[in-house]
Amino acid sequence: MPSYTYKARNTRGELLTGKLEGGSEAAVADELLRSGLTPVDITGAAAKSEGGNDAGQMLGQLFEEKVGEADLMLFCRQMASLLKAGVPILRALTSLAESSAHKVFRAVLLDLREGLSSGRELSACLRKHASVFQPFFVNMVRVGETTGRLDEVFMRLFHHLEFEREMRERVKSALRYPSFVIAALVIALGVINVLVIPAFAKVYKSSHAELPFVTKILIGASDFTVAWWPWLLAGLVVAVITFRWWLRTTDGRYLWDKFLLRVPIVGKIVHKAALARFAKGLGMTYQSGVPIVQGLSNAAQVVDNAFIASRIEQMRDGVERGESLTRTAATTAVFTPVVLQMMAVGEETGELDRLLTEIGELYQRDVEYEIRTLSEQIEPILIAGLGGIVLVVALGVFLPIWDLGSTMTKK
Repeated sequence: MPSYTYKARNTRGELLTGKLEGGSEAAVADELLRSGLTPVDITGAAAKSEGGNDAGQMLGQLFEEKVGEADLMLFCRQMASLLKAGVPILRALTSLAESSAHKVFRAVLLDLREGLSSGRELSACLRKHASVFQPFFVNMVRVGETTGRLDEVFMRLFHHLEFEREMRERVKSALRYPSFVIAALVIALGVINVLVIPAFAKVYKSSHAELPFVTKILIGASDFTVAWWPWLLAGLVVAVITFRWWLRTTDGRYLWDKFLLRVPIVGKIVHKAALARFAKGLGMTYQSGVPIVQGLSNAAQVVDNAFIASRIEQMRDGVERGESLTRTAATTAVFTPVVLQMMAVGEETGELDRLLTEIGELYQRDVEYEIRTLSEQIEPILIAGLGGIVLVVALGVFLPIWDLGSTMTKK
């Protein structure tokens, strides 16, 4: 994302300068206005004149140590403790920067301190580092600044990041077992196709016997693989790169996430995990005093599924038109009846934040149960698939041998 150099004035009329990442000058101006700053001048960051410096900068960014989720969790926990103890925010940032062992994150913390010293708000300073602090994180900090409960917000962000990491790890562990089995199966088929079948094909060719249809298919596939394996390997690499590029596009991510929800067994786990993230995220923002419209925008950023995120944006548009949260949620067709009923009760009783948190905990437990029983659900499918493949290969390889043996016995 390109960087822009801006000049803006705060509410006291002071002129501030800095850099901000954004898709366009208009997007940067919107970010500044949301931060309480009035833009004066916005220009694109000047490119370096020497190509070698650009190449060196790109190479440095490639091997630069990334700020991980664990670093953010530690930052939130320490900031919450320091602010709750009454430590000024500038002194807190200085202490965290001095004690941080992460070079990149230390530089980020020092830049945050400099931004605060120049009169900018913490949320505006965080927004400069979009690769480290997501919009959800920045919006929550902004709410903490306006409400004067920044320590509580940081503690909630810590619990939210902890929950996000746990859910992501559980979903990954759910997908790891079938991925390994499928990868092992593909490798085994490749070995059989390249090494085993050609050896048997020589024996069949010397016998001049009529081969079964299954054997002909296996030998034809093996001959094609042996003859064209460089092109097949190159095609596989190109396909993987193209697929990964496609996933990074908006339409590609949307279609893939929509397809993933329809995959048997795995789709159910991904769906419940997304609902848990939505409920936890919306409940936390609503409890912190964020308006429901902005809370829905924040929740759409944390569900980790583009298809469900688009439906949440649809809910936000409906709420802006004056419709109830439950009514707009029902039109999206992605929420279960349990979620809709608890939303309705929460709106009627005024305890929407508490019930949303309960929904998140409910589906978190469901995801944990689904993952624990995943092997029991997927093993019959894998065994049936492996059995079918082994049966086809065995028939194709050994049927001609049995025919040759019976012919020799008759003679």
